[in-house]
Order: sequence, then structure tokens, then C-alpha cells
Amino acid sequence: MIDIKLILEQPDLVAKNNANRGKTIEIAVATGLATRRLELVDAVQTLRTRSNQIAELIPKASADEREGLVDEGKKMKEEAKLKEAELNTIELDLETELHKYPNLLRDDVPLGKDEASNEVVRVFMEPTAFSFEPKDHLTLGEDLGMIDVERATKVSGTRFVYLKGDLVLMEFALIQYAFSFLGKNGFVPVMPPHIISTSAMSKMGYLDHGGEEEVYHLKNDDAVLIGTSEQAIGPMLMDEMLDETKLPFRYMGFSPCYRREAGSYGRDVRGILRMHQFDKIEMFSFTAPEESDTEHQLLLSLEEQLMQGLKLPHQVMKLCSGDVGAPSARTYDINTWIPSQKVYRETHSTSNTTDFQTRRLNIRVKREGKNVLAHALNGTAFAIGRTLIAIMENYQQKDGSILVPEVLRAYVGKEKIGK
Repeated sequence: MIDIKLILEQPDLVAKNNANRGKTIEIAVATGLATRRLELVDAVQTLRTRSNQIAELIPKASADEREGLVDEGKKMKEEAKLKEAELNTIELDLETELHKYPNLLRDDVPLGKDEASNEVVRVFMEPTAFSFEPKDHLTLGEDLGMIDVERATKVSGTRFVYLKGDLVLMEFALIQYAFSFLGKNGFVPVMPPHIISTSAMSKMGYLDHGGEEEVYHLKNDDAVLIGTSEQAIGPMLMDEMLDETKLPFRYMGFSPCYRREAGSYGRDVRGILRMHQFDKIEMFSFTAPEESDTEHQLLLSLEEQLMQGLKLPHQVMKLCSGDVGAPSARTYDINTWIPSQKVYRETHSTSNTTDFQTRRLNIRVKREGKNVLAHALNGTAFAIGRTLIAIMENYQQKDGSILVPEVLRAYVGKEKIGK
């Protein structure tokens, strides 16, 4: 949630930001509610002050004066009760209105309506060349008995999968590779809960702007299944004051992720590219406000190093204003080459959400003088399913076997899987 002061003091800046993101929001609604809120706060305070004055005067007053003061006191309390009720309604309306606003973009974010305006920052390796027609990951996985969609559909419905055999070993190799690498860079391993309260998810900003449709709700418990471990790690420090001398706090979380993937179709629903359940390793950082942009570059660098270690062709993209998610002030994606589709597909993302999430979560940095809101950042280490797809397709051999990337061989225990 953005600071209401921004809307009140710099409405043109906020309006421009909304326009750059393709959002049409009537700022006068928020400013009107905020103004009315301040009026009601003053009115309630005035009534309470007078009520307290009356309470002090009554014991000292004569009998005739006391009766008048008692009547006035009752009137003050009744008026205060009405004003407080209106104030509560206005505050709820204002909070609802503020939830419509996306985060303020960083100045270096390119302008554009959609992904066509995203900027290529760097390219690593050329697309993989084959002397034969490459197969897609589902064909490879089914031929080698490592992917079973048919039986998973029988048991759980569409877009679930059984991973088997060497592909499972490959997943655990990716986990060990990432945890070993990130541990050397100061990240603390976390196994977060997979179920969080609806309130915690809302404070992370993932139930606004259409996010509600992607979430699995446990309505009997007022809870939701996480769509990524960041949604559980962010609220972990909710309502806490962070010691500035110990920042940044860096976490790496592993978890299954649950998403409805509403609206997906075509090639995206073939195989394991878009599943309702998948595994992921996520990086999450809490920093002082002045350090978040530097931390963002670190997260991007770590993602690149992990992918370079796997020797997979990829592009680093800076997302344009119309493609950046609402909680984010800046986002980079890594898109990896998928030979069967002859296109780069997103495998990683990293975002600086500045104080958009920490404002709702009330996570602050303790400082001499005025305490400030911490900044929060997230970044993909590995979305396991998509990384497995990229490895299978780019490392496939003519005989249908798959080479194991060199950095994973010690964990997998072999150089090749399959035939």
C-alpha cells in the first residue's frame, strides 16, 4: 500500500505513475476520504476533550450547574459515538481505496503498455543448436518414464503431475545446488508454512488487482495456500522492529506453490509449464530503505550466476511500466530458451517492493531519531518445474537421453539420465 501522504502532497506524481501503469484511478476519491477522516479525527478529539473537562467540573459544581453539565456530558458522548462510527466507516473506505493503488515505480523503469516494451539487459549464450529435431519436455519425460500426467489427472485432475525416477533426483540436485550457493551469500534457509491467514496474504498485496482469482482459499479456516514462499516469509517479521545494524535479513525459502492458473491455455497447459502445484526456491530480503536498490541488483546477479552455472541460454529483461506487478517498484525477469517452442520463457523474476508490503505488515527499522519502514525484495532462485523443462530440452541427446549439467552431477550421481 502506498503512503496516503504521497496522494495528498504529490497527486500529480501519483496520477502519472498510475497512467504509466495503465491504471485509471480517481485520486479525488482518496483525497476526499482522507480529508474527511482528518475532520472526524479532530471532531472526535474535541468532543473527548470537552467530555473530560465536564467530568472534572461536575464534582466542583453546584446542584443546578451539575444537572446542566451531566446533560451536556451525555450529549458529548452521544455525538462522539456517532462521529467515531462514521470515522470507522471512512477509515475502512479509505483503506479499500488505497488498495487500488500500485507501488510507485522507480525512475529507471522503461515506459510501455505491455511485455513488448520490456528491455533486454543482457544475453547469456546463444540458443541451443541441434543436429536433430528436438523433442519437447513432455515427450522426453514420458519416453523416459519420468513424467506421468495421465495418472496425476486420474488422481487429482488436470494440471497435476507425478515426477519419477531421475527427474526427482534432478529436482533435489537443483535444491542442493541453490541452497549451497545462496548459503555462501548470507541467505538463511527457511521452510515456511504452506497455509497462511487471509489477513497475512492481503497485507502482502496479493489479493488485490486480480490476485484473488489465483489463490486457493480454505474458507472454513479464513486461510489460503501460498503461491510462493515469499508470501509466507514476508509476514514472518510482521509488527516487528528490525535492528538496523543487523540488516539486511536474507532468507531462502523452499516450498510447494499452489496456483489456480486461471485463463492459461494452449501450449502453456501442455506438460509441466503451468501446474496447479509446483516447487520453488525463493529469495527474500529485508533492507534499510537506502539499500534496497543495491540489494535488488544483488538478487538479480545471484539469479544470473545460478543460471550461468547451469549453462542455459537466457535473457535478462527489465520490465516496462505496464508489465510490472502492482506491489513492485521495479522488476527484472530472466527468460530461458525453450528449444521445442523456439522462444524464451520466463523462469525467474526479482522485484523491489520498497515499502509497499512492509507498510501493511508494519515492519520497521529502528533508528536514532525517527524509525522508518523497512524495504522488502524477492527473487526466484529456481522455479523447479520450469528449470527442469529448460534442462531437459537444452541438454537432450539424439538418443533421447538427457545430459546432467556439470554443476548438478555430484548431487545426481551420474552424467546422463535416460537411455
